[in-house]
Amino acid sequence: MLLVVFFFLLLLLDATLGHYSEDQCSWRGSGLSQEAGSVEQISLHCAEGSLEWLYPSGALRLSLFPRLPTGASGRESPRRFTACVKSALGFRGAQIYLERDGVLELLLSEAEAAAAQPKVRCFNWLPKEKVALFLQSTLHQDISRRIAAFRYELRGNWDSRFSWPSGNLSTEDSGSCRPCNNTEILMAVCTSDFVIRGNIRTVTNNIESQESIISVSATRIHRQKFALFQPVGKYGKSVGSIRTLLRCGVKPGPGSFLFTGWLHFGEAWLSCAPRYKDFRHVYEEARQAHQNPCEVSLD
Repeated sequence: MLLVVFFFLLLLLDATLGHYSEDQCSWRGSGLSQEAGSVEQISLHCAEGSLEWLYPSGALRLSLFPRLPTGASGRESPRRFTACVKSALGFRGAQIYLERDGVLELLLSEAEAAAAQPKVRCFNWLPKEKVALFLQSTLHQDISRRIAAFRYELRGNWDSRFSWPSGNLSTEDSGSCRPCNNTEILMAVCTSDFVIRGNIRTVTNNIESQESIISVSATRIHRQKFALFQPVGKYGKSVGSIRTLLRCGVKPGPGSFLFTGWLHFGEAWLSCAPRYKDFRHVYEEARQAHQNPCEVSLD
């Protein structure tokens, strides 16, 4: 009996203490081990990961020191950083603030995070700026189980045209719907998480999330970070979905396109999508001028 009680106490202690994952990408802990009014300091060192705070009490200050990939050459220092957080379903018990040079700005309120759909918030900062995420617990009269949890992603030199829905704090999102210029097309083909040649099957608009979902039938997969496009049907054609902002007004149309973009919390998001014939023309001109940043196999 005493042995059972001992193991139970060990499990309870383990649940209240904060733990980092082995790769220093994620943290899980409980406010039950925190003193009232205290601020626990946390540091994470990856380009993506998660945080889970059970029974929030006091506050957490999360510093992010990611080992970020740099530009296409592998030697560039990022001119700016972009970070996004996505709340977990059932988020309760805390609010998330952005701390920039000692000033707090509300990033995600408890009411917003507790909505039916997970919320995404993004922000940018310059290398010289000091930023952190500050999680402040909220008061509750009941003793029900509360968990404040979210995933995060960070990038260096993320495409300046690329922005996210749901309250992006970036000041650069006004140009996110404009067509890519030739230089941006060539860089997107060389640096994006996915490069897919294909045709638009359908476009579905989601008013609530302010997203358009483009269903694409791939005719050639030049590159994909994960298996975004999978063979379906008896002919084995690869089909997948790519998201973009609703305000960009994407419509289905005939012809072959070259879709490029980034993975965002496991979903493909559009960056550049020139018609394939236009891309070939741009690429051939750059190759003849010895200005193409990378080699691409053309059909």
